[in-house]
Amino acid sequence: MLKGFKEFILKGNVVDLAIAVVVGLAFNAVVQALVRDIITPLIAAIAGKPNFASLSFRLHHSVFTYGDLINYLITFLSVAAAVYFLVVAPLNALRARRQRAGGEPEVVPDDIALLQEIRDLLAANRDNSPA
Repeated sequence: MLKGFKEFILKGNVVDLAIAVVVGLAFNAVVQALVRDIITPLIAAIAGKPNFASLSFRLHHSVFTYGDLINYLITFLSVAAAVYFLVVAPLNALRARRQRAGGEPEVVPDDIALLQEIRDLLAANRDNSPA
């Protein structure tokens, strides 16, 4: 039983996943600090309110506090923008630069390669068949 657990833990996927979680948590702290210390004060300078949690309206006897939703939407959009501009866009640019330089060949999955081979054979048979 312990041998199976040891094999499970030492699999590459589990170790890679653990590393990804740790790095993701560290990156999350960086992005939250960026949002809290840079982006939120910029929004406060533009909108005049650093915190929208107190915004609400009353309809009959019910109170709708929509300000908290605005805070969470701003945080979500800020985190998504930070992830895109700090991770996704630079990695896409790096990948494009490598492909232009010929350093990273395009990887075609086996099933697609097999379908392409079948297509080419059918086209060759069609061209060689008597009319």
